[in-house]
Amino acid sequence: MIARDCRNSRLGDFLKELNLTEGRGTGLPKIRRFMARNGSPEPVFETDNDSVYFLTTLPIHTEFKVEQPEAQSQPESQPESQPESELAMKVLGFLASGALSKSELSKKLSQKAISGELNKQIKQLLEGALIERTIPDKPNSRLQKYKLTQQGADLSNGK
Repeated sequence: MIARDCRNSRLGDFLKELNLTEGRGTGLPKIRRFMARNGSPEPVFETDNDSVYFLTTLPIHTEFKVEQPEAQSQPESQPESQPESELAMKVLGFLASGALSKSELSKKLSQKAISGELNKQIKQLLEGALIERTIPDKPNSRLQKYKLTQQGADLSNGK
């Protein structure tokens, strides 16, 4: 293993001062040694001829098993498209009075900005066919609004 000069010595010195690197060129041999000791496949190191990039792939151990989470079954009394969150029900309630954009929904929810949770609930309501886009062919339009489907209207009215 040959340790090359650091391309950006200032960056290298900074990382050494923070104890984020040792600067002795022992990282790659250490990776190989620990992977072999663990019984894992050999790591794969890739670079181009100009050494512009360096990519390391650490393959997963052949005996490692990824456990899939058990599928949660829905109660029979609850339809598949029934929203589970309080936020989703609030969104449906707000849309009962007419089409609204994400930012308008966010304001009605007293949020300073459009939250990730609001985005998630809108996506789930779309997938459940409880709401639909007012401009379906342009889902990312800045003028996009959301409105209730008949199924969503029935649900928000308690039917």
